[in-house]
Formats: sequence, structure tokens, C-alpha cells
Amino acid sequence: MTARALVIGEALIDVVERDGRVLGEHVGGSPLNVAVGLARLGRDVDFLTHIADDARGRRIADHLADSGVQLVPGSRTAKRTPTAVARLDATGAADYTFDIDWQLSGTPEVAPPVVAHTGSIAAVLEPGCRAAAALIDTYHVSATTTFDPNVRPALITDDTGARARIDRFIERCDVVKASDEDLQWLEPGRSPEQVAQTWLRMGPSLVAVTMGDRGAYAVCAAGEVRVPARPVEVVDTVGAGDAFMAGLIDALWSLQLLGAERRRQLAGIAVEALQRVVETAALSSALTVARAGADLPDRATRDAAAAATERETGTY
Repeated sequence: MTARALVIGEALIDVVERDGRVLGEHVGGSPLNVAVGLARLGRDVDFLTHIADDARGRRIADHLADSGVQLVPGSRTAKRTPTAVARLDATGAADYTFDIDWQLSGTPEVAPPVVAHTGSIAAVLEPGCRAAAALIDTYHVSATTTFDPNVRPALITDDTGARARIDRFIERCDVVKASDEDLQWLEPGRSPEQVAQTWLRMGPSLVAVTMGDRGAYAVCAAGEVRVPARPVEVVDTVGAGDAFMAGLIDALWSLQLLGAERRRQLAGIAVEALQRVVETAALSSALTVARAGADLPDRATRDAAAAATERETGTY
């Protein structure tokens, strides 16, 4: 049976604005971007979400199909498809305002996954966050579980409750990725490295942190790694963290470290292997920020960029 990924979480339409002017509408949502990113890298992906059978919902469904993602039955029962207005500042960074109803029910009718991923709105917004947590617990028995808090403060009304939910995912997941902005909200006053090391002691096999132009940091039981940011002309940062997450999962998949039966091997990942994994994830992210919207790279594009870098510098 072909190994598959299951991604659980929100799908929405990003309405992108700059200086009060709408630049366009893009299919988005952090978990959706991860699902699309994995599919574009050639992985088989099932995606469980909550959208409507309206014009925007159909656009999302078409985008998923075009990218090779299988939309899980029962995902199109919402009254309206969620939206997020992304207002870009002068640097291309986005500030979001959301209109979303997040609900899940039942166990998805999919083949047992080798990896199950969730995060962002799906992890904290009632009532669907409870179902997302239950599903991650269910799949932890047979799959590697991965998590990206991708915090959206505009949607959080109970800071303490949200932090508690996020802590629970960290304790239950094998791979955790966050941004330095996430950590500033979750653990103010502590460095990204300090938080990552604390999270590692809570249960994951590895924790990675993206830090914008300061690159990325990751830690596992064997040690820590740092990867500098790649020089790139940033169009916008929409989808950058999701591309990193998809690249991270894909790289671990290529090393045959996914699946519950490989949990011990994942926990024992060597520093040299983690360095390569994070470099691969950072490359996916760099290619994404160089294009408008969450336009994550396919494998051919990423491999070509990696080969070009190796030719130019003698390193990956």
C-alpha cells in the first residue's frame, strides 16, 4: 500500500491587500498549504477540512485537485467558505483578519497515514480544535504526528486556553515547527533556542524554529543545528512557514523516518541528518517567498534550485 499523509485543518481564501488595495485572492490556510506542498513534492496526501460548496469552496477543491491532494469526504459541509484578509506591510509581511467557522466530526474515511499533520487555527478554535486533537491522538498510535502552532492572535479570545491546547499538541507530536513570531506570543521574554529546547523535553523528537532573515534553528536529542537564510528577493512571506513545514516532513520521509514503527529512529536522528533536513526545508521556504502568495515549489523546482546552489558554492 502506498504511504500517505493526512493533513487536518483549515482551508480558506486569502484576500491580499496592500495600502488598502486588493491585490488578489489566493487559496490559503496553513494546513492546506502544507498538504499542497507535500503533494507538489510528489507525496500522496489526504486533506480533512471544513469548507462550503460555494464558489470559493469550489475554487479550493479545484486547487487541491490540481495539486494532487485528495479532499476527504465530508469536508464540504460548512455554510460558507472561510476567508482571511491578509494586509501586507512594506516588507511583505502579512497581518490577518479572519472569518472562519471551524468544525470537524467523525473519523475521516482514509487509509492509515504514515504521517498526520495539523496546526494553526485548527489547533485552537472551538469546536473543531477538540476533534483535531482527538484525531492526532488516534493517529499517533500508527503514524508520525507533526504540528505547527502558526499562532493567529486575532482569532484567540482565551490566551491561557490556547496556550494549554498548544502545549498538549507539543506533548503528543513527534515533530514540531514554529516561527519566532509564534514563540514571542507563546513564550515572551525567552529566546527561540530556549523555547525549542524546553519543547523538546516535553516529548517531540525534534523541534524547528524559523526566524526570517536570521534563518532557522532546530534541536534534537543529538544536538542542535542552524541554517542561515538564503539570499532571495522577497515578494511576500505568505506560505513561507508552511513551505518549510512541508519541506521538513518530506525530507524526513525521504530518510524513511516516518511512521510509528520508526519513532525510535526519528528520536535518534543524527545532527548531520537534521542539518540536511532543515536545509531542505529552508530551500522550500526561500522559493516560496520569492513568489506572490502561497505558491509552494514542486520537487523539480526545488531539486533544480538545490543543484544550482551546489554548483555555485560547492555546498547544498
